[in-house]
Formats: sequence, C-alpha cells, structure tokens
Amino acid sequence: MKNVIKTIGIGAGALAALSASQAAAAPKAAAPAAPKQPNIVFFLVDDMGWMDIATNGSSLYETPNINRLASEGVRFTQAYSTCHVSSPARATIMTGRYPASINMTDWLPGRENYTFQELLNVEVNQAIPKDEMTMPELLRTVGYKTAIIGKWHLGEGDARPENRGFDMHIPAGYEKGWPQTYYAPFKLNGFDGQPGQYLTDALTDEALKYIEANRNNPFYLYFAQYAVHDPIQGRPDLVAKYKAKIDALPLYDGLPFILEGNPDDENPLTRDQLTDLLDKPEYAAFREFYDTRTVKVKQRQDNANFAAMVESIDQSLGRVMDKLKELGIEDNTVIIFTSDNGGMSAANFGSPGRIIQSNQLDKAFSTSNLPLRGGKGWLYEGGLRVPLIAKWNGKWQKGVVCDVPVNHTDFFPTLAEIAGAKIPATKIIEGQSLTPLLTGKGTWKDQVLYWHFPHYSNHGLQSPGGAIRYGDWKLIEYFERGTVQLFNIKEDIGEQNDLAAKMPEKVAELKKMLHDWRTKVGAKMMEPNPEYHPKTE
Repeated sequence: MKNVIKTIGIGAGALAALSASQAAAAPKAAAPAAPKQPNIVFFLVDDMGWMDIATNGSSLYETPNINRLASEGVRFTQAYSTCHVSSPARATIMTGRYPASINMTDWLPGRENYTFQELLNVEVNQAIPKDEMTMPELLRTVGYKTAIIGKWHLGEGDARPENRGFDMHIPAGYEKGWPQTYYAPFKLNGFDGQPGQYLTDALTDEALKYIEANRNNPFYLYFAQYAVHDPIQGRPDLVAKYKAKIDALPLYDGLPFILEGNPDDENPLTRDQLTDLLDKPEYAAFREFYDTRTVKVKQRQDNANFAAMVESIDQSLGRVMDKLKELGIEDNTVIIFTSDNGGMSAANFGSPGRIIQSNQLDKAFSTSNLPLRGGKGWLYEGGLRVPLIAKWNGKWQKGVVCDVPVNHTDFFPTLAEIAGAKIPATKIIEGQSLTPLLTGKGTWKDQVLYWHFPHYSNHGLQSPGGAIRYGDWKLIEYFERGTVQLFNIKEDIGEQNDLAAKMPEKVAELKKMLHDWRTKVGAKMMEPNPEYHPKTE
C-alpha cells in the first residue's frame, strides 16, 4: 500500500499574527476528553487450520459467528504463524519476536532425540526470557487489566503467566499445552467443571464473567481456547449433527489420505511413486514408514468429532461478541481472532513406533487443509497459514478482505499502538503495526517473513529446515542435505510445482536473505548426531 495520511495544521505566519495581548485575552479552549482505551479480546484457537472456517472455504464446518466477525472486520487471506507448532507461535504473540530470536523454536518441553535422526535437535529456552517484555506487561503500564483464560504453554513454575504480566489465569496452575479431556471433570489442576459440561463452553463462561466484571476498565483478555487441539472430542449434540451431515454427503472421488515423503532424501519420491506405494499391503497401516520416510496426510474434512469442536469454537466466539454488545462496550472493544498454527492433517507421532488402528483414525487425524499442502508440523502452507480476522467498530474497515502477507510478529506493535502504550527503546520488535491495513490509511511496508525449525517434527518424517516468504515467492531449505524447494505461492498455493531447478538465481537470492537473517538473529543450528544409525527400529 502506498497511501499516505495527510495532516492539516495552522501555518507559522497565522500564529505570528496573534499579538501577545490577543493571545493572553483569548479564552483557553477546554482540553478534549482523552479517548477511552479500547478493550482487547485476543481470541486464539489451537491448531485451527486456514481452511477450517466457512468464510475461507470449508463446506463442512459451520462457523456463522466467525463469518459474522469477518463481515464486520478485516479478514486476512495470507496470515501466517511464525512456527508450525504451538509454543514458538505463542511466544511470538506474547513478545513480537521471531522464535529464533529468543531461542523458542519448538513446543515445550520439546521432542527428544532418537538414533535415526541424522542431526540433534537444538536445545530451546523453556520459557520466555526474563528480560523480554510481554504484551500484558506492556499493557499494564497504561492501566490495563489483564487475564489469560485457557492455554499458556510458555513455561511452568516461575514462568507461569501470573509472573509474565497477567493478573489472573484460568485454569490457574495448569501451564501445559494440551487438556486432559474436554468432558468434565477436566482435571486441570482443580478446574474440573460441572457434570456434563464441555471444556470449551466452561472456559467461555469464565471469559464472559471476566468481561462483565471489567466492563468499566480497559482490559486485555487473552482467550486461548484449548480446542481444536487433540484429544479430538466434540460436544455430543454437535457430534450427532455432523455425523448425520457427513452421512448425507455425496461420495468423495479423491483419495482419503496421500503419502508425503521427504524432499531432502538423496532420491526423493515423485508424486506418482508416492501414490503407487499406497497400493502395497505394507502401506495399508497408519504409521511412520521409515524405509521411505513417508507419512499419510488427510485429504478430506469428514471427522464429525473435529467438526463439532470447530463449531463449539464458533459458538464461543459468538457468545463473546454477544456479551460485548449486551454490555454496550462492543464499539470500544478490539477483537483479534486467529490460530497458533495450521490444522493437524498428519497425526501426532510423538512416539516413533506408534501405530494408529483403522477404527481410531478420527482420534488422530483432525482435518484436511486442502488446497494447502501438509499441516501442523510442516513448513508447507498447511502448517503455517492461519485464519486471521480483526475488528474494531468505527475505527477499522468493515467487511474487507486483505491479501497482504502478515504474521504473528505484527500483533505486538499493533496492540501497543491502539492501547497508546509506548514500547521501550530497548525492546526489539520484528513486525510492524497492522493499522494501515486495518484502516486503509497510512503506509504499509512489504515485509519478508521467516521460519526456522531446527528440530524433527512429530507430524512427519521430513528433515528439519527453515523457510522464507518474499513477495509471491517461498523457499524452503532443509538441513540434512541442504535441499531447497521454490514455489510461487500466488500461482501455486498447493506448492506442487517446485521451481528450484528452473530458477537458480531466485534460489540464490532467497537463500542469501534467509542465511543473513539467521545470522542477524543468532538462530541456533543443529549439530550432527553422534549416535546416528539410519536403520534403527
């Protein structure tokens, strides 16, 4: 965007024309009332994919309240997480820093090393560094009440949210990244709910209580739902609804699962070779196939329990929006709706020997991210692109779709600006305020987006790696053999046409930018695994 805000002022000559006596005699104008700081509801969903909402194209999941929010605000079509797993993305939201900059590049506590790994996982910080200011810490300096309801997953014990700027946390004392169950009793350190209660609804009840209690204060509510993270357990009434809906769908022509391989292998398998493997009896199972370093990825949105979880999130958002309107504070409340990373279309194989039985697939594979490739734990778009909608009545544009690439680093400067909070000069911010895109006024500087994941993933057998998005181009670099893939995202959103061999100059340009960035932020790189043995079972 090249728009520039114009300002109108009084010329120096006009001011000089006022004599000292005239100025003294002139009555003093009453100072304008200071604008009330807006409340902020940051509604964060766990593992919700870009295609998991109806307004982005899902034909199965019903999300009328998310659609309503989009019609009243700005919907971003190219919003990205800074990591394809949870804790790093949440650290960025809290600090405005890339995960590599603060060495929080994996989920906490992180994946252990195995002998079949050629490289060793980088050891990461187990909490946000103490000298790194967080969003709630900044907002408290300008009078905000702060609360987190739901998931933290950014450190335990002394690193709990109450020590990082939040006045309160529900469920207090439960800092892990996943719930025990969505059905009461929840077993979340004493937050158990009532018999028959569903976790998403119980947390929403607490959020509404908080909003009502703080209606006369500027507040920052970081509402981080555990859903739609596994365990994949929908609310029974909604599960029944979606089972009936799925049963009534026409037959699906495509494959329910495809195999994805490792592009960093010495002789990576082609798409035709991967498809042919599915016909072999030994590939009928649902596990990680170490001989070919392949794993299955879900291609259909047909999981009734997961669909029910998505709609429960939608209902939660709707209840929050309705409460704000009921209390008369809707126009003075900012709502940010987004996800920490892409949808889990490949199962979580935290244990490398895990085998998923064919009658348990809906407990392991959440959703399909098509037309995006891959999912949570992958550097493809399915793991990184997330839904994002932002609303502020009367201040930001209404019903606008924005195609500009943005990411989680942009939230910190955006919220600081709207709250009137001055960011300390010593605080490093790696994104920029979204205000020009939200208002349609001002100047937006196109930015380069980076990813760094020096770890092996629980969601597939691809090599660790990093990526860069610059303009329409995206380059992925893998760390075992240095293989690169190059995609034109504008023309190839599904990342099926690798242009690396055809465009060596573009590859060289993007690799240099990525390497220079890693050096600048001090990104930690992987070391060889001294116990590496490729044939380990």
